[in-house]
Amino acid sequence: MQELLGKKGSKSITGISKKLLSLLIIVILGAAMGCSNTSSDPGQKQAEVVELRLAHFFPSTHPAETELIQPWIKAVEEATNGQVKITSYPNQTLLNADSIYAGVVDGSADLGLSCFSYTRGRFPILEAFELPGVTYNNSKAASKVAWEGIQELNPPEIQDTKLMMVLTTGPGDLYTKDPVSNLQDLQGMEIRATGLSAKTLEALGAVPAAMPQSDAYEALTKGVVKGNLGPVEVLKGWKQAEVTSYITETPFLYNTLFFITMNLDKWNSLDPDIQEAIEAVNDEYFEQVAIGLWDKQNEDALKYAVDEQGMEVITLSQEESDKWIDLVQPIQDEFVARMDAAGQPGQEILDTVKRLADKYNAEYQ
Repeated sequence: MQELLGKKGSKSITGISKKLLSLLIIVILGAAMGCSNTSSDPGQKQAEVVELRLAHFFPSTHPAETELIQPWIKAVEEATNGQVKITSYPNQTLLNADSIYAGVVDGSADLGLSCFSYTRGRFPILEAFELPGVTYNNSKAASKVAWEGIQELNPPEIQDTKLMMVLTTGPGDLYTKDPVSNLQDLQGMEIRATGLSAKTLEALGAVPAAMPQSDAYEALTKGVVKGNLGPVEVLKGWKQAEVTSYITETPFLYNTLFFITMNLDKWNSLDPDIQEAIEAVNDEYFEQVAIGLWDKQNEDALKYAVDEQGMEVITLSQEESDKWIDLVQPIQDEFVARMDAAGQPGQEILDTVKRLADKYNAEYQ
């Protein structure tokens, strides 16, 4: 009986061993196949995805977000094969308009879109592109002047970030509750403005009130200010045609320069091929979208303001325009003197802007 059990037990143990061995072989083969499917190259590593946050102050429905930022974000992601993903934070949800550049520098945001003029004095050389008395036909010409001028001048004030691109509003006008057809009408009138525009209005006898466009509608509604100096697009994009009645054409007074820039450490941490891909996208979107973004908005907004909101357009006489231009001319002279005092070639900077303005005004009629 014991002999029988011994033989039976031995057969049973042998059977179990064979089953275990077969199972072990299957597991090993499965693991090997799984490894081979993961990568054909044992040394290949999974590419790390870089997540970036972009701060700006425009509403989520504004063309700056819908026609520039969002398509640009998608193009960057595609060009980098998904290795760079950018999330936009519009309407000051991440940083206030006047804190965006500093926030990019300190890493509060990885990227930012805002106006240089929102932090007056921080970008002294770049004020040359917003000086009154320099005429631009449109935003295409003004944007090309600014970008090419920045490449030539290489201002020290923007070396603490990686500048992706710049774009401009092009010429702007006065939008007021009461008509302004001469200098006398403007005296003592509170007008919303920022940066150099505030100084321009002051020279004309108005009372500038510094605030971003995001605050202008409420200020106009409450009567805190009686008008605004800015691109025509604010009449529709910021709904200011609802709270103003007159458009005084002043193409010699205004141009605002926007930036899209990136934290320098974050930029330097990217692989060179990723940097190259992003810069190619930047070049494409600057030429095809950014430089003309405000022209399209201005055209649409003017039609909306006049046809739908009943705003009246006032054109200054040549004699009246000359008076205004004479009053703002000293601002150019002061700019040159200030640059010279800071050890910068003031007249050369101004001449660069005027030369490029002539060049691109001829190209973009």
